[in-house]
Amino acid sequence: MTIKVLIADDHKLFRQGLIGLMKTREDLVEVIGEAETGEEAILLAEKLNPDVILLDIYMPQTDGLQAAKEIRQRFPHIAVVMLTSSERDGHLYEAAQIGVAGYLLKSLDANELFDLLHGVTHGEPAMTRAMASKLLKSVANRMADEDKGEQSLTERELFVLRLVASGASNQEIADKLTISVNTVKSHIKNILEKLHLENRTQAATYALKHGLVSPRDS
Repeated sequence: MTIKVLIADDHKLFRQGLIGLMKTREDLVEVIGEAETGEEAILLAEKLNPDVILLDIYMPQTDGLQAAKEIRQRFPHIAVVMLTSSERDGHLYEAAQIGVAGYLLKSLDANELFDLLHGVTHGEPAMTRAMASKLLKSVANRMADEDKGEQSLTERELFVLRLVASGASNQEIADKLTISVNTVKSHIKNILEKLHLENRTQAATYALKHGLVSPRDS
């Protein structure tokens, strides 16, 4: 059975080159569509239902990470493999959090690409040893940063974090601490920046995971 592939990249020349490469292994892969924006990739994922999407990480409108996140949420059966042109790309950790099936350099050897795509359909990650090593280092560094971030929180910020994790609203936190709602927002902004988090939900999860609040209180 051939692997149905959707190629999403804003560089037409690269897409054409990859399509031409895929045609040399029609026994293994079939390109069923191509997209030049993240938004188009999402629409074609729904319309064409590919097995694998090769998704460039940098695209206009909706970038690759945003598109990958939505595709993973809406179509979890579709394997998303991110493509990047540089080993120094700093989005490896974020892509892993989204749950992508792989993260590959565009300069990858053709035979290795086909082997990795075949592995993806069998539940194997599409990642070279070098990228896997980079991911492990990225995870270790991020964990170290989180520990440093927690240590850098002030006592007031830790208290606000516990209240956020308990489900308190900004107004409720302000009332409890006798401060303004804007001050509460400022505390939460500082907490998110120090812990490398994006929203209150992640902050609450972090507090629970690190024992700053008990499951009963969250």
